[in-house]
Parts: sequence; C-alpha cells; structure tokens
Amino acid sequence: MSKTEAAPPEWGYDELRRAIDAAGVALWSWNVDTDDLSMDQQGYVLWDVSPGEALTFERLSEKIHPADRDRVRDAFSATRALVGAYEIDFRTIIGQEVRWISARGQGDDAGIKKRTLTGIFLDITGRKQAEEGNELLAGEMSHRVKNLLAIATGLTRITSRSSTSIEDMTKQLMNRLTALGRAHDLVRPLPGEQGKTALLGDIFAVLLAPYDDEGAFAGRIRVAVPRMGVGNDTATSLALVVHELATNSVKYGALSVEGGTLDVSGTMVGEDVQVIWTEQGGPEVASPSQMSGYGSSLVRQAIEGQLGGSVTYEWTKRGAAVTLVISGERIAS
Repeated sequence: MSKTEAAPPEWGYDELRRAIDAAGVALWSWNVDTDDLSMDQQGYVLWDVSPGEALTFERLSEKIHPADRDRVRDAFSATRALVGAYEIDFRTIIGQEVRWISARGQGDDAGIKKRTLTGIFLDITGRKQAEEGNELLAGEMSHRVKNLLAIATGLTRITSRSSTSIEDMTKQLMNRLTALGRAHDLVRPLPGEQGKTALLGDIFAVLLAPYDDEGAFAGRIRVAVPRMGVGNDTATSLALVVHELATNSVKYGALSVEGGTLDVSGTMVGEDVQVIWTEQGGPEVASPSQMSGYGSSLVRQAIEGQLGGSVTYEWTKRGAAVTLVISGERIAS
C-alpha cells in the first residue's frame, strides 16, 4: 500500500448498526431445518410482532398478503438451491394497512453456517406506491390521448365534408382543435391541484371569449350557469358543442349582426344540468326542414352519445334557442 493510499476503515458493531438503522433495513436469519426465524428490533417493528414472540417462517407468513403468500413460500424454499443473491418483493397486511417488503439474501445450502440463511427485509411501500401512481397516470394519459386522437379524426372527417376549399377546411379544423385545446387547458391539473376540475362557467367563458373580445361583440355574450366542476371528458365534448354553436351564430345568427346578443343560462333539473343557449337580435331564422348537417350531427353525437343527455332546437323570429341537457353522472367525468 502506498503512503498516500488511505487504509480501509474498520467498521465496528455500533457503526454498522447505525448505518443499518438509517437505511431502514431489518436483519433476519432462518434455520432451514427447524424453521425458526430471528429478526432484529427493526424487523419486529416492520412486521408488527412482539420481540418476545417465538417466530417461524410459517408463522410470519400469516402476515403476508394472501395473493402473495404461496409465491413467497415457494421462493424461499427455492433459495436453498439457488446459488447467489436473490430478491423478492411482496405485500403484507399489518392491521388494515398494506405494506410492501423486499426480502433479500444469499442462497445455496452448501455455504450456509449452522443450517441458517441470513438476509434483510426492506420496507419499499413508498417506492411501490410511486410506481403504482406512475402506472395509473400513464394509463390515464394513454386513455386521454386515444380519446383526443379519435375526436381529432372525427373532426377531420366532418370538416373535410363541410368545407368548400382547402383553405376553408384548414381554418375550420384549426378553430375546432383550438377550442379543444382551451378546454383541455382548463381541466389539466396544475402542480398541487391534482383532482380539481374546471368550473362549468369557466368552460363557457373561455370558449366564447374569442367571439366577445372584439369591439363589435364586447359585452354581448352573457353566461350564468351553476357553479360546478367539469371533468376532462365532459369539457372536451362540451368544447366541440360550444364551438359549433358559436360558429353558427357568427355565420348566420345573433353574433352575425351588430345588435345581436347571446345568453347562456343553466340550471339543475334533478341530477342533470340544463343549459339554454338563447340568441336574440339576429337575422330572422326559419326552422330547417331537417337537422342533418355535419355541425348539428356533431352536437347531437357529443351531447347524446358522450354526455348522456339531449339537445333540442327552437327557432323563433328573435333567434335560435338551443336546450342542452347533460347527465349529472357524466358531468365530472
């Protein structure tokens, strides 16, 4: 050893004990002949057993989750023939709490002393909960992406059929996708706000803002709906509906002329939400012979198919009145 090379430290029992306790590690030993199991103080705490209690591996197995119990027993039996290190993760039930424990050790009967295998128990509950949370988030994101792709595909098909030119299609499609984006931003959880939803009034206010922020439309759109949360799927469907109705209003209805107004009012009807879209002061409108256009089909599909509700139209000399009913069971989804 060179003069500058430091000698390895000599670890005493106290130093090793402090390091083990700091790591949250529990030591165990298992006599493969008698099935007697011994643990240090950390082990008794981890498994919630009395230090004075005589333990066997079979006795401790009673605290293992029933779904994992046979797997753990088979794994420990197999360690006697396994050469090298092994590791197995499993759940325990301590009172009403489910914990995750990782058992690690060195296998192979050939090298054991006094017929006893040794190893450690490590509480990995936090890690497993984080992994489960990540898997849940990934699944939710996959579900949302698939829904958005399906909606985007449908929008593209509908827009292509109702457009008069490539430029017109591009403009319509971009506007519709932008409406979806606004709604998605409202229900996207911010840091520390997971689980919160957007408000129904905010959905209408944000989506209708582009039609009210120009001088000609200033103050001509009024929104008064119940204060309630709206989930991601509902906001996405509702965004399409609001955009289609607003687009028609700008083209043919109250928002196409200087003096026209739009009122969006809502109320609870039992468990359901009823929203009435009322236009006044626009060109005189006549009831169409049939509601078979692409826009009206999109509105009906979103309200009836995705939101479990209904949509009805009333045509008066003052303007169009559209009544939307949204299922109370779907509003927060």
